[in-house]
Amino acid sequence: MKKYISIILLGLSIPNFYAQQITIDEPLRLSVDNITGTARFRAMSGAFGALGGDLSAITQNPAGSVFFNNNFGTITASNYNSKNIARYFGTTTRDNDSSLDLNQIGAVFIFKDASGASDWKKISLAINYENTSNFDNSTFIAGTNPYNSIGNYFVDIAQGIELDYLTNYYYEQLPFDMQQAYLGYDTYIFEADSDSPTNTSYSTNIPIGGNYYQENSSVTSGYSGKLTTNFATAYKDILMLGVNLNFHFVDIRRSFSIYESNNNPLYDDRPTISSLRFDNNINTLGNGFSFNIGAIVKPTDYLRVGLSYESPTWYRLTDDATQGVSTRVVNNNVESTFASYQPTIVYEPYKIQTPDRWTGSLAFIYQKKGLISLDVSRKDYSTTRIKPKNEYIGLNSYMSNVLNDAIEVRLGGEYKIKQVSLRAGYRFDQSPYKVDRAFGDLTGYSGGLGYTFGENRIDLAYTYEHRNMNQALISSGMNDPARISRYNNNVTLSYSVNF
Repeated sequence: MKKYISIILLGLSIPNFYAQQITIDEPLRLSVDNITGTARFRAMSGAFGALGGDLSAITQNPAGSVFFNNNFGTITASNYNSKNIARYFGTTTRDNDSSLDLNQIGAVFIFKDASGASDWKKISLAINYENTSNFDNSTFIAGTNPYNSIGNYFVDIAQGIELDYLTNYYYEQLPFDMQQAYLGYDTYIFEADSDSPTNTSYSTNIPIGGNYYQENSSVTSGYSGKLTTNFATAYKDILMLGVNLNFHFVDIRRSFSIYESNNNPLYDDRPTISSLRFDNNINTLGNGFSFNIGAIVKPTDYLRVGLSYESPTWYRLTDDATQGVSTRVVNNNVESTFASYQPTIVYEPYKIQTPDRWTGSLAFIYQKKGLISLDVSRKDYSTTRIKPKNEYIGLNSYMSNVLNDAIEVRLGGEYKIKQVSLRAGYRFDQSPYKVDRAFGDLTGYSGGLGYTFGENRIDLAYTYEHRNMNQALISSGMNDPARISRYNNNVTLSYSVNF
């Protein structure tokens, strides 16, 4: 009993550091839009805000479901391929990732007023599921850093933490910052400047001199998905109104391994780290909710004008993490290996609120043979928030300062030749940052075709996207990011049927 009481009292004395580490990358991963869904939708770069008539189009403007003439269903599969080219201190590396996914399924049900007694001519009910993001991605970064060691992360985070916390606690008893310091101290990356148990100052055991060879191998898998329930109605075939209720699902699995070695002169008076490896496995599970409202006006047979609003998505997420560090240490000309691999920690749930979005749309339709459609959307990423607010005041303030309004433009066209439809699209998505080097603008192109036979249709699409960004090897202690050029190439196939 005395043992448990002492542990509780010890725990009450721990300073209020963050329970876990969340960076700006986590909310942006769930906030930045991706074009997914049916092949027709993707072939036209998602420019469907004023068009409707597609299961994925209702995610852009919920009023679009009322343009179906009959009950209609679609199922879609996609092949995702991402290529990352990393440049780090003059060294260029490449990595590729490919996956096949059943990413969309949905149906819409149409109810028409045949009596003519009401000006509300049609009602549509739809349900659609699609993966909003496929997170399968791999990067490999390598190069020789002439300035900074990865060990700075552990040394910097330890400053100000009393030595007593690193020697008398178990890893799982500590908050996140202390856990990181514990890993560094337990593997001799740093040591206290004095033997006092209340010491709060530490010095690195990694030799100074630069030229640290470093690698970062990271793999991400998983998805975010959205189940949409939709209602729409048409007034006199001129005004279409719709609403969506969206239920979101998140399953993200990340692992990264950071390695460093050096050949710098050894210390004479203390151990010297010749190499280290830092391994992390982080899983994020959760769910969320959002809604859409939208309207489409059809003043003539050849012109449609749309306006839609998408609310913030309110996510509730839970992370678990498994960490470990191993080092090679030279002391008095004797080389030893030390490792500190710790149990999985399940952290307290947290919430992310993504920015809302407004979209204005315009579409021109030519005699049922061809069309051209334009969507322009606006998001204010500076309104992104992580809760509880009192635990993430610094990060929320940082996002307010560095993030900005962003404009997305989607342009698409389609031309029909008898049973064949030819499609193409263009997309520009502005960086959410005020200074876009950290996460650059996205440029995308798309194309595809469709073939109608009887009550059925098959569609094929190809999309290409490119974005440049910075990727840090580690979250703090170094200001030396790698420059990543990411290329996404996706092939999508859909099968649709009227019923």
